[in-house]
Amino acid sequence: MRFLHLPRPFGLVLFTALVSTGAGAADQAAFPPPPALVLENVPQVPAGLAAQVAKYNEFKPTSITSWHPTRLEMIVVRRHNNTPQLFRLTKPGDKMELLTDYPEPVRGASYNPGQGKFYIFNKDIGGNEVFRTYRRDLAGGEAVPITPADQRVQGISWSPKGDKLVYVTVPVNRQGSNDAISSTVSIVDPVHPGSARKLAELAGGGWGGFEFSEDEKQLIFVEHVSANESYLWLMDLASGKTRRITEKNGDEPVAYGNARFSHDGKGIYAVSDRGAEFKRLVYIDLATLQAKALTPDINWDVEALDLSHDGRMLAFVANEEGTSVLRLMRTSDHKLVPLPKLPVGTIGRIEWHRDSRHLGLSLSSATSPSDVYSIDIKTMAVTRWTRHEPMAVEMGKFVEPSLVRWKSFDGRMISGFAYRAPAARFPGKRPVLINIHGGPEGQFQPGFQGRNNYYTDEMGITVIYPNVRGSSGYGKSFLKLDNGRLREDSVRDIGALLDWIATQPDMDASRVAVMGGSYGGYMSLAVSTNYADRIAAAIDIVGISNFVTFLERTESYRRDLRRVEYGDERDPEMRQFLEKIAPLNNATKIRKPLFVVQGKNDPRVPYQESAQIVETVKKNEIPVWYMMANDEGHGFGKKGNQDYLFFSGIQFLNSYLLKH
Repeated sequence: MRFLHLPRPFGLVLFTALVSTGAGAADQAAFPPPPALVLENVPQVPAGLAAQVAKYNEFKPTSITSWHPTRLEMIVVRRHNNTPQLFRLTKPGDKMELLTDYPEPVRGASYNPGQGKFYIFNKDIGGNEVFRTYRRDLAGGEAVPITPADQRVQGISWSPKGDKLVYVTVPVNRQGSNDAISSTVSIVDPVHPGSARKLAELAGGGWGGFEFSEDEKQLIFVEHVSANESYLWLMDLASGKTRRITEKNGDEPVAYGNARFSHDGKGIYAVSDRGAEFKRLVYIDLATLQAKALTPDINWDVEALDLSHDGRMLAFVANEEGTSVLRLMRTSDHKLVPLPKLPVGTIGRIEWHRDSRHLGLSLSSATSPSDVYSIDIKTMAVTRWTRHEPMAVEMGKFVEPSLVRWKSFDGRMISGFAYRAPAARFPGKRPVLINIHGGPEGQFQPGFQGRNNYYTDEMGITVIYPNVRGSSGYGKSFLKLDNGRLREDSVRDIGALLDWIATQPDMDASRVAVMGGSYGGYMSLAVSTNYADRIAAAIDIVGISNFVTFLERTESYRRDLRRVEYGDERDPEMRQFLEKIAPLNNATKIRKPLFVVQGKNDPRVPYQESAQIVETVKKNEIPVWYMMANDEGHGFGKKGNQDYLFFSGIQFLNSYLLKH
C-alpha cells in the first residue's frame, strides 16, 4: 500500500485589478503585512482593498489522502486557518474533525493498513522541503518522528500487513556541492522507530515509487533520470539485492512509472511510453520481462492508477487534452468496465478502500474547488463526501475555459486555455494576462481558478494559460522540444501567442502582462527580455534568472535531473549557451515593470536567483517590486503570505496593466 507525499505548489497565482470604491477612511488605512515578509518598493496595501476582494480569498479545496482500513471513513486535506491540515471525515457530508494544527502545511497522510489506530504524515519547516515522517495516534497525543532528522524523506510505502514501512532519504543542505549523492532505502516498524535498518544505498537522488509485493518479499521502484527517461527496479527484501527489469531502448529513452505488483506477484502493472508517443497502461510479466500494452487505443497519457486490494480491478486516469477521464479495468481479462458519469474536470487523486469496492477520488472543475467523491463499483453509485460551504461569490457562475490554438514560429500548433471576461459586462477589447506553468514539464489543466476568477469576473481581464512545447500531456516528442539548446523555442511559442492575441477582436494586444512560477518565472523573465516592447508588465515567482547559477545552487538531490532538462553547466559549450540566454545577462533589455516574489528557504530555485535579477534590473531605472518571505520555500504555502501577495499583485497590475 502506498503513501503519497503531496508536492508543494511551485508558485502562487496572483489576483489582480483594483476596482475603485471611493477614498473613505478605511481605504486609507494600511493592511499590515505578515512579519515574515521583506518588502522592497512594494507599496502599502489599503485596508479597503483587502476588504473589497476578501470574498475571493476564502476557497477551501478538499482532497482525499487516505481511507480508513476497516471503516468507510477517510482522512482529507483542507485549509485550517493559515495552512492546509488533516481532517477526519466519518461519513459523507459530516462535519470534519481536525486532526492536525501546525503552523506548517500538512498535505498528505496515510492510515496504517492494519487496524487504523494511527496515521503517518510528512511535514517540513518553513518551506524547506526537508520532509520528515511522523506517527500520530487517531485518539490524539503528540506526533512521534519515525524518520531521521535533517534528512529529506522523498518516498514511503506501507507493507500489506501494515507492520513495516519502507522509506527513502537523501542528504540536504548541499547547495553548491558537486559531490555525488546517494539515496538510502530503510525499513522500520513505525511503532518502534528505533528498529529502522538500512536495506540499500542507491546512487543518485532520483529514486521513488516504492511498492511491496503482496507476499512482502520484494519491492518494485522507479529510477528517474529525466521526464522522458525512467526505469523499473526490483529489490529482494531479505538480501537487499536490486536488479533493473526494464532496459534502455537505444537512443530513444523510455519512461516508466506508477508501478504495482499484480496480486499473484507474477507481474507488474505500470505506465510506459515504450513503443508509443503517450504513456499507456502496461502489464509486465516478471518471468519473461515482456510488456503488454493494455490501453493501445487511448492516445493520451495515463497519469494515475491504483489496483484494488483484492487485485481484481484497476482504476486509472487518462489526461485527455487537459481533462481527466477515469476508467475501470478488470485484471482477469483486461476489459473496461462502464463507470457512472462524473463532473467534467481534473482528478487529483484516486485510492481504493481496502474493501475493494469503494474508489475514492478528488475532483475539481471550473465552477467548483476540489471536493471528494467515491464510487461504489458494485452498485455504481456516486457519493459526494464534501461540498464547499456557500460563499459570497456564486461559483456556479464562474467562466468556463475555452481551448485555444495558435501556430508557432516553426508551424507547430500550440494550445492553451483561455478564461474570457463576460462580454456582456465587459464589452470591447480586454487586457490579457498570460500565466505560464512551471515544470517545465508541467501542464495547465482547466480546473478551478480559485482567486483568479477575480480577474475575469470583477476586472474583465482575459487569462490565458499556455501549454508551450516541453509541457507534459501531449506526447514524449513534444515533451523534449525545449531541452538543452532548444530552450528558447518555448519562449518563441509565447511570441507567437502575442501575435495571435493581436488578431483577436476581444483582446487588447497593447495591454498584455505575463507571469509564472518556477520555470514559468524564468519564462516571464525571458519574455521580458525578448518581447519587452509587446508586454506591459511581468511577474516572476520563484523563477530562474540564470540556469548556470541555478544548477550550481539547487539542492544536490535534484541537480542531475535538472541537468538532463536544461543542459550540463559543467560542459564549457553548454555553459556558454546557458549564459548567453540567461535573463540575468540580458537584463538591460527588460524595460517594463517587474514584480519578483521569492521564498527564502526555497531548495529548488534558491533565493539568490531572485535577488540577483532584482539588483540587476533596478539599474534599468524601471519599477521593480520585490517580496521575500522568510518562512516560505518554493511558493507561498501560508494563507497570510498568500493574501498579502494577492493584494500586492492587485496594486501592481492595476498600476502597470490596466492603466497601461
